[in-house]
Amino acid sequence: MEKVIVTLRTATADDEWAEQLRGPVAQELLGLGLPGLTVNVRDRDVRDSMMTLTVLDPPVQALISVWTQQYYGDQMLMALELLGHYAEEIAAYLVTESAPLPPPSTPPGQRSPGLANMALLRRPADMDEATWLARWHGNHTPVAIATQSTFTYVQNYVVRALTEDAPVINAIVEEHFPMEAVSSLHAFFGAADDADLQSRMEQMVSSTAAFGANVNIDAVPTSRYLFRSPFVAEQS
Repeated sequence: MEKVIVTLRTATADDEWAEQLRGPVAQELLGLGLPGLTVNVRDRDVRDSMMTLTVLDPPVQALISVWTQQYYGDQMLMALELLGHYAEEIAAYLVTESAPLPPPSTPPGQRSPGLANMALLRRPADMDEATWLARWHGNHTPVAIATQSTFTYVQNYVVRALTEDAPVINAIVEEHFPMEAVSSLHAFFGAADDADLQSRMEQMVSSTAAFGANVNIDAVPTSRYLFRSPFVAEQS
């Protein structure tokens, strides 16, 4: 079983577009027999998140996670062809998934609780991969969990891009926060007061700077919809 994340970039995303992705598009993808499917889309519930960061132009407006038996098989090729009709630019990445805090279980097709923040990370050119991974996975993971109000933390390490001219991305991180985090830094960091917020932010900046995740990063606020889990049998 392999996991592929597809980024959809467009300057014209709106609520109708978001509804298409989590409606008929998701159903067509399920019809391909994919073992797993999750749609993360920027919609009215989270669009105005204060933690939005954008490097790519046009910006990423949705990320489709699919699980498949063959990343190079017809099933994946048909999925990419379908998704290509719904964005100006799409890019697919084969990833390995680590889940220090797995997502909560939700019924198929229903919105997961909270804000699902998707961060696209890039490894600094002057940092070797082993050091970058050690600082990200080994050092930063406990800091991120301790200093933020995350109740889901999933790290997707990019093995390689699968589509031509895909922007360079080395990791895609998914973190879930309470809905209040859309408009409140205190809620985002789980801070009791201003002093606590300052301390938590300083710890995060120091930790992310150690592996270059304080710059050159896209942070995409999304709503998450799980349609089929590869880890649960006999879902509709």
